[in-house]
Amino acid sequence: MADVEERAQILIEALPYIQQFAGSTIVVKHGGSAMVDHELRRAVARDIVMMHFVGIRPVVVHGGGPRISAMMERLGIQPEFVRGLRVTTEQTMEVAQMVLVGSINKEIVSLINAEGGQAVGLSGKDANLIRTRKMESEADLGYVGEVESIDAGVLETLAASGYIAVVSPVGAGPKGESFNINADHAAAELAVAVGAAKLINLTDVPGILADPDDEESLISTLTLDEAQGLLGGEDIGEGMIPKLESAIRAVEGGVPRAHIIDGRIPHASLIEVFTDRGIGTMISADPSTDG
Repeated sequence: MADVEERAQILIEALPYIQQFAGSTIVVKHGGSAMVDHELRRAVARDIVMMHFVGIRPVVVHGGGPRISAMMERLGIQPEFVRGLRVTTEQTMEVAQMVLVGSINKEIVSLINAEGGQAVGLSGKDANLIRTRKMESEADLGYVGEVESIDAGVLETLAASGYIAVVSPVGAGPKGESFNINADHAAAELAVAVGAAKLINLTDVPGILADPDDEESLISTLTLDEAQGLLGGEDIGEGMIPKLESAIRAVEGGVPRAHIIDGRIPHASLIEVFTDRGIGTMISADPSTDG
């Protein structure tokens, strides 16, 4: 009986959050261990389907960096990174597009469908979803793009028809050429474009750490100013830079909350959205913001 009562209490705890977010859009950036471990991938798919069936409109944006690097190494191409961004030659772009659009995207779609959802896979090139320009930087990153504009019409159409969009971060340049977009950056721009209530970034650490070598030093909440201050410091690892930039961009663009959470925890997204305690680091413009 105690077990039944505990389950009922969990549902009651979730009720105000279901009421708060019903009808809103939540963008989930799917990455880290949750992209590799099969059981974690299934757990993420179930989270997405759960959100959908309680009235939330989830949009999934996925990365695939480790899979791209592994394929490059198999082909004898050495991966190279600058400030957490992959240097992308024409050959690397072909590999990235093959892995992201042709493999990972369809795997995530299949998992969501197997859990009872109706997912549709897109790249940023579909229906001009993400128009891209070459990223300007001190080092030449090749076919690394930054978002020029978002046409979220296809996402709105799919959500209104009961479908869950799964987006690969490959965009079209001015001449139709493919550009590799950092998935964290793409997720932020999409969250702003669709007026998301939250951006959730699944990663391989508990969140933003005061000491990168100490997982117990989690910073639970950050204001926008505090997050911007951290970005300019020396305590953020290269791999975390795009994630923090993503959160900052989303909040600056009007998304009330951006979360960087531990994707190694099964059902991390549901814990973040539907429980009182949440997990990871929340960045918001208003330090008094809850949820």
